[in-house]
Amino acid sequence: MPLDALARQHPGGLDEFRITSASEIKQILRQLLDGAVPVNINGPDGTVLSTTLWTVDTLRGALSFSASADDPHLEQLVQQDEAVVVSYLDSVKLQFDATRLVLVHGRRQSALSCDFPEVVYRFQRRNTYRVRPLHRAAPVVRLDHPEQPRLSLALRVLDVSLGGCALFLPEDVPPVPAGASLPGCSVELDADTQFTATLRLQHLSSVPGEARGLRMGCEMLRLSPESERMLQRYIEQTQKRRRLLALD
Repeated sequence: MPLDALARQHPGGLDEFRITSASEIKQILRQLLDGAVPVNINGPDGTVLSTTLWTVDTLRGALSFSASADDPHLEQLVQQDEAVVVSYLDSVKLQFDATRLVLVHGRRQSALSCDFPEVVYRFQRRNTYRVRPLHRAAPVVRLDHPEQPRLSLALRVLDVSLGGCALFLPEDVPPVPAGASLPGCSVELDADTQFTATLRLQHLSSVPGEARGLRMGCEMLRLSPESERMLQRYIEQTQKRRRLLALD
């Protein structure tokens, strides 16, 4: 999510989340590098590249990300003036701007290079405990595509928490732009847990395994007290059922 949009969510400003110490930024980037932690590079037009950090060069003041030369997203990102890098370390969201993007071709490997960030934002994720629906359940979220209102979607729920959910967007569905607000979504988790909410798309990422599509990480907004209680019950019941299944 762009920083100006995040600032609107935090009336007190973003200073408490801002990291400007070069040594601390280097340490964070080293953790991403050493752990091969997935990152998303988000262009302002909604283009998303899922990759990992490849090098941290403090002498040159540059970062590079692993890249496949035939990935169509690369050229789209390089042609734009800016991008936002988002990743997660444990329960903490990290975000920084990527400037001066350059595609570098080597003999065996290509890389996407950018300037070393002067500022990194670290956001503690709220309501971090998420549950995956049981296999026999088929929870969905029904919504209209924000850019094609006549296109009604029923997207499978990958996981859910009190603060948000992850949805599966098939590859044959037009992408939803990052930061999009999705009002009037019908959340249908089971027969007893159905409510309406506004979702805000936080990020897109690839889905591990054979699935052909993207994972839509969404924040839930404007839940009524009754909807929050229903969601809390659903999460607690799903946790209990998973524990019982593990004992079988």
